[in-house]
Amino acid sequence: METPLHTIAVVGLGTMGTGVAEVLALAGREVVGVDISESAARRAVRSLEVSTARAVERGRISGEERRAALARFRASGDLGTARAADLVVETVPESYEVKQRVLAGLDAVVRPSAIIATGTNALSVTRLAAGSAHPERVLGMHFFNPAPVMRLVEVASSVLTDPAAVAAVTALARELGKEPVAVGDRPGFVADGLLFGYLNRAAAMYESKYASREDIDAAMRLGCGLPMGPLALLDLIGIDTARTVLEAMHAESGDRLHAPAPILGQLSEAGLTGRKAGRGFYSYAAAGAPAVVGDSLTPRPTRRGGSGREVRSVGVAGSGTMASGIAEVFAASGYEVVIAARSPEKAGAAKDRISASLARSVDKGRTTAEARRLTLDRITPAGSLDAFFEVDLALEAVAEDLAVKRELFAALDKVCKRGAVLATTTSSLPVVACARATGRPQDVVGMHFFNPAPAMRLVEVVRTVLTGDEVHDTVRSVVSSLKKHPVECGDRAGFIVNALLFPYLNSAVRMVGEHYASLDDVDTAMRLGGGYPMGPFELLDAVGLDVSLAIERALHREFRDPGLAPAPLLERLVAAGCLGRKTGRGFRAYGGR
Repeated sequence: METPLHTIAVVGLGTMGTGVAEVLALAGREVVGVDISESAARRAVRSLEVSTARAVERGRISGEERRAALARFRASGDLGTARAADLVVETVPESYEVKQRVLAGLDAVVRPSAIIATGTNALSVTRLAAGSAHPERVLGMHFFNPAPVMRLVEVASSVLTDPAAVAAVTALARELGKEPVAVGDRPGFVADGLLFGYLNRAAAMYESKYASREDIDAAMRLGCGLPMGPLALLDLIGIDTARTVLEAMHAESGDRLHAPAPILGQLSEAGLTGRKAGRGFYSYAAAGAPAVVGDSLTPRPTRRGGSGREVRSVGVAGSGTMASGIAEVFAASGYEVVIAARSPEKAGAAKDRISASLARSVDKGRTTAEARRLTLDRITPAGSLDAFFEVDLALEAVAEDLAVKRELFAALDKVCKRGAVLATTTSSLPVVACARATGRPQDVVGMHFFNPAPAMRLVEVVRTVLTGDEVHDTVRSVVSSLKKHPVECGDRAGFIVNALLFPYLNSAVRMVGEHYASLDDVDTAMRLGGGYPMGPFELLDAVGLDVSLAIERALHREFRDPGLAPAPLLERLVAAGCLGRKTGRGFRAYGGR
């Protein structure tokens, strides 16, 4: 097992296998590529030539590095050419039958000292190893697509794996410039175990017609900073591939979150497998082309032409960070703003916070001193809601407590003029419950801004069963005037973003609570393997564990899915007062408090 891993065979030369071969050849390894036929092997060579030429164009490698890498790669349709390999990486389809057939063939060909790594991301490494003549040399080595770009490699060992084999493959991953994460033998490992559950819920959300594909994808890109929306990502991965992975994960774990949404099966059976077929959740200019084209599912523009109400002045109820941020956004966009708090002092402090925020923007060159002055001139602090008597839109941003919000809406109903739009910024409570506290539920709507409001472009526009068309259209127009992106959704727990984000976060907490992986490994896996701007535990500590727990509980009450029950570790940390950055300790400890 201590033989240097110099000659490496890659079995299965599809997109993933060719990418892995490119990484290895560029790192100076002799690479033998094996596929089912000589013609498939020739296609892999051409694919590698194209991929490395593109890398030269983009400045990732030099022409000399490309020529050397291509010289180190040879491809064949004969498994026997893997005979001299120190390591074999198989990247064949996600099927026990197919993978076990390859492993049996390798047993008859490669040296007993050679390491065999399966590229599975959903099947049991232990089960695959148990069918090998040398189970101690079998482990998992899961690269992420595209392999030349993505830095994460999950190294999965079973109870049968020789630790020396794990050490050798881990060292190789580092030499390749990758970040290896050690994982146990569990469906999906870390990254895909979390990612595919999220993708599956997004598909189910779309299938239920809760929100459009465009709004679901825009919500997750703009609300969470993800590089792609979930439905676009499913099209890129391949809907058939995603369905196969989810089926394998569900068969191993029994977790309902991994039971494939029926629409994945319907699209797969119809041959609408995503970008590679030219049609999936979206339609593409051609098979394999990235450009999305319009189709019959492209949403029509929301009704306009005078149906909305005129909004010139806005009242913001609250004095915290979110209320201040929303008031700043409206005032900077030219609206007259009244910010009301429990006392004139609190309202004044909110305006001071806005002043400081704008001063920072001036320092950073994002706005001018004159624009700052004009924005502040449009903001009037007030010590009571009575100051809202003439506003066209009244928006609350107070504590996430339904009793508090209902009391506030009852007060707004008495104070605000007829025809004023009444909005809540709740992220998890039922908007209709706020509406029923008034005598004009048709005028009540959800406007869920994201924190920090001046920076985040997304606003979820939440329509209840009682919200009037005119009010809905008014709020969409207002959001667009703020240079924000409105997405439409119905009045159910979590709306779009939190309904997809928090089950993923909850699953991450369960993973750590069950001692499957460490906080650092999970955060690393999702940043490097999923392209997330923050790992789940970084994000939970930033959001606040108490806030996160409240959202998890709301989702569990709404959907009654046992898989959405808050993870015990999250419950225990909140009970102990460890609420994240704001208390100095959450999943991690922070200095300064």
